[in-house]
Amino acid sequence: MCRNCGALVGANETQCSACGAPKDSAPRTQTRAPVVVHDHETVRFARAILSRPYIFTIVFIVANVFVFILTMQAGADKNPAVLIRFGAKVNSLIEGQHEWWRFVTPIFLHGGIAHILMNMYGLWVIGPYVERLYGSAKFVVFWVVTGIVGVVASFLSVQPGIHNAGPIGRFLFKSQDVVSVGASGALFGLIGVLFVFGIKFRHELPEGFKRAFGTGMLPTILLNIFIGYMIPVIDNAAHMGGLVSGALLALVVNYKRPGQRAGVAIVWHILQILALALVVVSFVMVARNFNKNYPNLADVVPHSFLENNSDVAEYLNAINNAQDTFDSAVDKGDAGGIDKAVQALDKSGALDKRSGELRDELKSLLMQAKDYVAMPEKSGAQAHAKAQKKFELKKSQDLWWEKFKQWVKTDGKKYEISIDEPPPETDSQKGK
Repeated sequence: MCRNCGALVGANETQCSACGAPKDSAPRTQTRAPVVVHDHETVRFARAILSRPYIFTIVFIVANVFVFILTMQAGADKNPAVLIRFGAKVNSLIEGQHEWWRFVTPIFLHGGIAHILMNMYGLWVIGPYVERLYGSAKFVVFWVVTGIVGVVASFLSVQPGIHNAGPIGRFLFKSQDVVSVGASGALFGLIGVLFVFGIKFRHELPEGFKRAFGTGMLPTILLNIFIGYMIPVIDNAAHMGGLVSGALLALVVNYKRPGQRAGVAIVWHILQILALALVVVSFVMVARNFNKNYPNLADVVPHSFLENNSDVAEYLNAINNAQDTFDSAVDKGDAGGIDKAVQALDKSGALDKRSGELRDELKSLLMQAKDYVAMPEKSGAQAHAKAQKKFELKKSQDLWWEKFKQWVKTDGKKYEISIDEPPPETDSQKGK
């Protein structure tokens, strides 16, 4: 923190970016009489707080960079669908195939070099303050929880009807299911923590910390809200979810005051371990499902046209979700989402006569899949009959998909829909 103007200074920066004063220099001469008591108090408080370690800030930066390198080596810079295999948030896969880990893994994924640089710089500047003020255990919980809340908010924000309702709707809600990744939800969570921290403890904080935190965070918050409003691709729901959850956590959690005993309640260590374990288990699930056949990773790709056409977005989301639900029923025996998928297809309507016929055929496949799951297989004959039914359903699904692709290539063009065909396997990929 700058002793001259009170602005927030990165843990490893040598001078204040706001006023240019060296980080450890004495305050410049002011026209008004300096409040010496406050300055000494700020220095004492800062020395007590800033001498603490910030290990997990570095751990999270390293983890994010490591995962980013893995995704780039796998080709995410050329094919964004790679991020889906690494655990990006995709509503249809969470709902249709119950891939719950996609609420956790997006916190450690980024879509490009600029994306990760901005988020990691923000973590490098803000993370050490939060970790030193609250301790490593609470910091880890803050990061993981606010990150998850941000992803959940993004998941819930896919509301085509609300998206077109006005400026607030366009700011917070999306017209279609889109791939979402990034640590910015968790980063906004830390901003929310510092914002409430500065207000909640304003009566005991020295003057310099009062200026830096609390209302001092408002320019950062408002600037990011403005940027999010001006740039449609930003996931504002994730940002606001992280910000609000961080603020709520800071309301109920105390920080570690200067001179306070170093011990931390055992419950926070338990929560820290659970949070880290959740992250590890989530990426284990990514590894286990990495080579899974995702026929609808982005088979149907809606373009910018859909931002102003919620009917097309709703239709495609229903189609993708129905196919995922079908796969889950036939491959895993899970028919729990079929009724909901059928309702979504009914609600989506039809874009034209052929799209309506394809929608109805897919509904029929879903109901057949539901009957398949209910088939007994106690005897050898029953098991054989069920296996034969599965083969027939898979064949019917392939035939339906070929017809759907043909519709997309012809009539689908006027809705700006296209098909992402997977690249053909090379001999090296086949293992020859």
